[in-house]
Amino acid sequence: MVTYREDGSSEVQLGQTRVMGIVTAQLVQPYRDRPKEGMLSIFTEFSPMADPSFEPGRPGELAVELGRIIDRGLRESRAVDTESLCILAGKFVWAVRIDIHILDNGGNLVDAANIAALAALLTFRRPECSLGGEDGQEVIVHPPEIREPLPLMVHHLPIAITFGFFSNESILLIDPTHNEEAVMNGRMTTTVNANGDICAIQKGGGEGVPQRVIMQCLQLATSKAASITKQIKDAVEAFNTERALRKIKRHPTSTGVDVREKQNQYTCNIPVSLEHFKSKTEVVITRTRKHYPLNMAA
Repeated sequence: MVTYREDGSSEVQLGQTRVMGIVTAQLVQPYRDRPKEGMLSIFTEFSPMADPSFEPGRPGELAVELGRIIDRGLRESRAVDTESLCILAGKFVWAVRIDIHILDNGGNLVDAANIAALAALLTFRRPECSLGGEDGQEVIVHPPEIREPLPLMVHHLPIAITFGFFSNESILLIDPTHNEEAVMNGRMTTTVNANGDICAIQKGGGEGVPQRVIMQCLQLATSKAASITKQIKDAVEAFNTERALRKIKRHPTSTGVDVREKQNQYTCNIPVSLEHFKSKTEVVITRTRKHYPLNMAA
């Protein structure tokens, strides 16, 4: 189940696992070696309320690995067009931040968190900007009451599919639960899109995996990715349809928002009508969990 609470926010449930994804953005100064590219960063929060084994404070090994897998799938495949986030080369770009919050740990956090991140990215809208002033170097951020916010340019959806290996029983498992993760001999996460392009592969400990088993996993992952991608897009289309029916109150007295510099960070205060965030859309994304026979011999 994927629940869209507002623009740039989603909640995903896979079995007993629940994950929330929130996307925000702010204007910042770009990196010197990439003056025309925006930024994309991922942060994870593992609360002890989701699992008693999670410790508050510094991110653990699992939290770091989860963030890196999602980040690699998005960044290496260039799923998000970072050049479209540039407002003024060398001075102002949008820095997009994805916050992943683990609400309940029922197993396979990577896949659930990946879907939550994608759903939040697809529903996020950033304010439209324009350049003004005498020198044309003044950035004006327009509130949603004046100009319709713009969606991010997402070229494709890198879908993470996690496999669990049980060598004693020669079984390959997709989408392992929390109990299955405790007894499996190894796992591997493949990130692919609906076209079959390999975005990333992460092998997490355990026994080695023969090449032919990896190829088998990639074939299964491609099939699953196509199905999940279609369901996500259908859900987003339904969300956008409902969003279009919710008319944003426009205030004639509203003006553009000035961008202010503070401690090398650029922030903007935008008045937002609460009417913009009233309703939510719920859709169900089903994932059929299957066991596949597997011969682990080399």
